[in-house]
Amino acid sequence: MDYEEKMLTALSDKYRSSKKDRGTNVTRRRTKLSPSHLYKNYSRNDGDMAQIEAVNQAVQRCREKGFVTYETEGFSSEIQSIYLVDEKIEEIERYLETAYGYEPKSAKRQYVEGLIAAYGGRSPAAERECEKLRQALAKNRIPPRYHQTEDLLKALVFIEANEKELYLREASSLIYGDSKYLEENTLGSVCRALRDCLGRPCGEAELEDEILGEYHITREKQRLCLKGDVLLRVAGRELELGALPHGIEFFANELDKIEEIQLRTPVFTTVENYTSWLRCGGEGEAFFYLGGYATRCQRDFLRKVYASNPAAAYRHFGDIDAGGLYIHEHLCRVTGIPFQMYRMSRAELEDPRFQPCLHPLTGQDRVRLQSLAKQEAYRELAGYMLEQGVKLEQEIVACCEW
Repeated sequence: MDYEEKMLTALSDKYRSSKKDRGTNVTRRRTKLSPSHLYKNYSRNDGDMAQIEAVNQAVQRCREKGFVTYETEGFSSEIQSIYLVDEKIEEIERYLETAYGYEPKSAKRQYVEGLIAAYGGRSPAAERECEKLRQALAKNRIPPRYHQTEDLLKALVFIEANEKELYLREASSLIYGDSKYLEENTLGSVCRALRDCLGRPCGEAELEDEILGEYHITREKQRLCLKGDVLLRVAGRELELGALPHGIEFFANELDKIEEIQLRTPVFTTVENYTSWLRCGGEGEAFFYLGGYATRCQRDFLRKVYASNPAAAYRHFGDIDAGGLYIHEHLCRVTGIPFQMYRMSRAELEDPRFQPCLHPLTGQDRVRLQSLAKQEAYRELAGYMLEQGVKLEQEIVACCEW
């Protein structure tokens, strides 16, 4: 660990994000850093002495350069706080740039100014984003995630000028030279920017990317997967899915041809993962493959099922993790159907058969579960997962149940 780089970078970033740098501070506070930010066990009795000494030496070198000052703990040599010499900020940034490739604020500002010059005025939504950049620079601030802003602006300029019927991945290839980049990296921010510009917020039962239809861009034709005791009436003809144990797949654009979807079972279940969907089966049941967050076509199909069969019990079977719970919440919200969670409970997490397959929670898992725990529908399950620090994929449950 190069503690000198870490220390000067952290202090410089703190200063540049402070009111002092923008000239709006009321009280004068020093830019401070704790040595435990550099080495977390710095003040602990069981800390590695070699690491502690490396931190001390880095602080001394920076003090000798005139970059920092520090205070010790009483009469000991243990450093309590490290302070930036604010007047040296530009010199420190030049040093970091030369020694470590750090990008100083002047370079960041120049980069943002280049974005404004390149994309300002080229489309309505892009101009709105550029105006946000101008306002940030006027306050002597560098916009957060400014490097990602170019990807957003590039997409907005292309999409708002587009007049050709395109699939989403075709548009991504034309914008970025990568068929999946838009979907995997910028789709959410692009759709939000377009909606903000049009003054058209996403409705409760609307999908965010439906706005792209206004610009002649749609997702690729999607296949819908269905099996079980179901009768489909298509163009006056009847198709009994019960005769096909593995069900059928059909393109979503054929949905309008389906005149009726008749469930001959009291239970209809959506399944998050494809392997589990293949495993699911049984008399008197029907299963629909979801594959993650419900798309527009899936939403429309499920609404059609529900409209024809309102008395059936609707269930969702997915991963017992934060992602699985968010998929369930999204499914209920965009379809308006009261899906109950199936085999997604504390009982599965405590089942002796599944104990070898439990996974520990990540930090991001905990953040998402803490948010879910605020909702009544997920409070008990999310609380248990946080308490025990575990999650479970649905494939092992499906394997044991069917």
